[in-house]
Amino acid sequence: MIDAVIDREGGYVNHSADRGGATCWGITEAVAHAQGYGGDMRGLPREEAVSIYRRLYWQRPAYDRVAHRAPAVAAELFDTGVNMGTGTATGFLQRALNALNRSARDYPDVAVDREVGPRTLAALDAFLRVRGAGGETVLLRAMEALQGERYIALAERRPSQEAFLYGWLANRIGSD
Repeated sequence: MIDAVIDREGGYVNHSADRGGATCWGITEAVAHAQGYGGDMRGLPREEAVSIYRRLYWQRPAYDRVAHRAPAVAAELFDTGVNMGTGTATGFLQRALNALNRSARDYPDVAVDREVGPRTLAALDAFLRVRGAGGETVLLRAMEALQGERYIALAERRPSQEAFLYGWLANRIGSD
C-alpha cells in the first residue's frame, strides 16, 4: 500500500500551483523536516518516506486497527490521509458511518472528531455486522463520494487547483 502511494506520487516535484511546496515520494518538505529530515528534498531516501508514511499515516491515526476489520476501508483512509490529511480521511469515515446507520437504529452516531477511537471502531464493527459482505464496498463508496466532492469544491474555490483535479479524480477515487 505504501509502495503504491509512493509509485503514484513519484520522486521530486515542485509544482508552482501545489500549496504543499516541494515534495519527494509524496512527502512534503514541511513533513519531512518535522520528522527530522534535514536535507534537500531531491535527496529524500525512499526508505525515509516509507518510514514517515508508516508512522504518520498508518499507525498514528490507527488505520492499522481499521485494517483488521475492513482492509479496503483502511487502505482508502491511508490514501486519503496522505492526500488530504488523516483528520479529513477519518472524518469521511465517521460521516459515512453516521449517514449509513439508519437514524441510529443499527448503532449510535459517532462524534466527527476526526480520530479513530473506540466508538468509531465499535460503529465500524456494528456496520459490518449489520450490512454483511457488501457493507465494506458501500462504506468505501460513501467515503470516496465525500472525497470527490471535496476535490471539486477545492477546484471551484481555488482555480489554481484545477491543475490537479483530473489526476485526483483519476488516481484517488476508486483506485487501489
